[in-house]
Amino acid sequence: MTNPVIQVEGLRCSYGDFEAVRGVDFEVAQGELFGLLGTNGAGKTTTMEAVEGLRKATQGTVRVLGSDPLTDRGVVRPRIGIMLQDSGFPGDLTVAEMVAFWQATSSRASDAASAIEALDLAHRRDVRIKQLSGGERRRLDLLLATLGKPEVLFLDEPTTGLDPESRLRVWEVVRGLLAEGTTVVLTTHYLEEAESLAERIAIMHAGRIAVSGRVSDVLARQPARIGFDVPAGFDVGVLPMLRGDVVHEPSGRVEVRTGELQRDLGELLDWARGDGRVLTGLRANHASLEDVFHAVRADEKVMSR
Repeated sequence: MTNPVIQVEGLRCSYGDFEAVRGVDFEVAQGELFGLLGTNGAGKTTTMEAVEGLRKATQGTVRVLGSDPLTDRGVVRPRIGIMLQDSGFPGDLTVAEMVAFWQATSSRASDAASAIEALDLAHRRDVRIKQLSGGERRRLDLLLATLGKPEVLFLDEPTTGLDPESRLRVWEVVRGLLAEGTTVVLTTHYLEEAESLAERIAIMHAGRIAVSGRVSDVLARQPARIGFDVPAGFDVGVLPMLRGDVVHEPSGRVEVRTGELQRDLGELLDWARGDGRVLTGLRANHASLEDVFHAVRADEKVMSR
């Protein structure tokens, strides 16, 4: 990657004798959304804090916009935005007062009215923060993190507590920033969010990166699935020859796990048509990030035996 906006090499972070991050490397290009995901306790929050300049690394190097985010904070901080999991803003300030205060402490010019409108908080501008719903507080967190359109934006669980409509609104705002060239690093427990927004991802497990790459490439490493319902007593032996593995579940459903989705689906539909069968409950889909997470955990179980 030529001139990455974020560069992490050999990152290690310890809490006493416990090493939470055990040699992490990744780069993020200008204008892309990079998803840093992880299983529980994987070390992704610690990694994010080191990249944001909020935690000193035990070992390794971190560069954001060409500088160390911790030791060169005065250079880096004015150019980035950070949305933490819990902002801790003063509850007695109104939305408008909090935005005005934030503008006064920022060196970046910003259009507060447009930002408030974009995140559907205009009707709540005179409401105290402590009276906002959890979802409204998360939208305020994003509003403040994106004021002045930072060059690099860190989003830590940005849509936690949001209803589906508000989540889509946040996605629209993030996509708009990406279109204008902002670089975004995202952590989220909503895997469909990472699938929808990220160009590349890294999945951490036990302090290391277990899987990384373009989202499409990561998903392609896991088998796709074809599923349909069958009547009691159905003999899977009558199915056509398929490349994938056929599993007849106790529930009466057949699932085919395949690396050649189009070919096996075509064979199955041709067989059903020729045999005069209707495949009820038919579903065919590529692997999801949830499948990738299950595979990461399964690999650990195999290695630990």
